[in-house]
Amino acid sequence: MIGGALSKLDKQSVVTAYRRQAPIYDIVFGVLLHPGRIGTVKLINQTAQGRVLEVGVGTGLSLPRYRKDLRIVGIDISDDMLRLARQRTREKRLGNVEALLNMDAEQLQFDDNSFDTVAAMYVASVVPHPDRLMREMQRVCKPGGDIFIVNHFAEDGGLRGTIERRMAALSHKLGWRPDFKLAPFMAHGTLEILARYREPPLGLFTILHCRNEKPAAVAAEQEAAAD
Repeated sequence: MIGGALSKLDKQSVVTAYRRQAPIYDIVFGVLLHPGRIGTVKLINQTAQGRVLEVGVGTGLSLPRYRKDLRIVGIDISDDMLRLARQRTREKRLGNVEALLNMDAEQLQFDDNSFDTVAAMYVASVVPHPDRLMREMQRVCKPGGDIFIVNHFAEDGGLRGTIERRMAALSHKLGWRPDFKLAPFMAHGTLEILARYREPPLGLFTILHCRNEKPAAVAAEQEAAAD
């Protein structure tokens, strides 16, 4: 777990929270998180080639926005969310969506270096062990590939920081951590941040465009295993 004082979550509380939220997610959270989602997919469309993994695909709001030549795989831990994402894929006839899978972001069932680009939108503060999420994203992304992380990151001080710390006690009911900070999360990986963008509303959300700088020993080991 990142940081001794960081509020705790477990998988069941996340699944339960998103079961409650699935029917209203597009109306409530879809609007709130819309700018970050659009901004991320726009950046991916400008840079990506080949296969893209979206971690925490939710109801699939981002899926129609990807370039049609990109091959998209989405995963989520919530069957309720995935049911809506699959319905959206059918209705929009999104032939570039390879698969939508129920999968734990902390234990991805993909081979090393399976994807050219990985995106995690509003996921880092949701998973029980963010360090494992970081490890898995780097593992399945090719060396030098792009990793996009979109999230709310807590402030250290000020009124906003105070509110975030007080809301931390509600993490189990919310299904995410209001007190989630950027620096401790990034310290668990070897990503190079290429750019960062603050997104509406009120700059509450941040898009990080990162390069997957795998340690040389890890990259060599993965390449050898693939031979």
